Amino acid sequence: MNFLFHMLLSGDDEQILVGNFMGDFVKGPLTERFPVRIRQGIHLHRRIDSFSSRSELFQQSRRRIDPHYGLYRGVMIDLFYDHFLVKEWNSWSDEPLSDYLVRTRAVITKHYEELPERMQKLVPYIFEELLPSYGEVSGIGTAFERMSRRLKRTNPLAGGEVELERNFYGLRSDFRGFMPLVRSFAEETVAANGTRILS
Repeated sequence: MNFLFHMLLSGDDEQILVGNFMGDFVKGPLTERFPVRIRQGIHLHRRIDSFSSRSELFQQSRRRIDPHYGLYRGVMIDLFYDHFLVKEWNSWSDEPLSDYLVRTRAVITKHYEELPERMQKLVPYIFEELLPSYGEVSGIGTAFERMSRRLKRTNPLAGGEVELERNFYGLRSDFRGFMPLVRSFAEETVAANGTRILS
């Protein structure tokens, strides 16, 4: 899961950050299940995912991956982009990554009761192990291994980090081109979000 990518694109609103952080764990209509700004954060998460799926640069990254991985290539690119975000963090944020993780974990913890139950149990792992490991190819490999075991159906994700190594420079180039575009899109969405919330 590309948690770091989504959090960075949330702007300064704490509740939008919480909603964007939990986006992959919330399915279906939002109605009144969450406070308004958290709903807007979930909406932002969905809009970012939709923007990514339509982006030529994201699709170019996807095409770099061996077709053997099928529909899982999009998931793989999500994690690969988080890898590059960690590696090049100082290009995208003025706040040191270690400080950012401490601060955003405090925000998430403050809104802990709003998180889906199955996500609540993952918060320590996400901030203490997962995100700090994303800067290493081995960390991406561990994430794929864990994800592969969690999925009920047979899948090729375990070992998928070899595609990061095999396509490193092309993927990094795609990421560098994609980030300014998705960041502008997210900023525009946050600015307009007060007038549109998914039901």
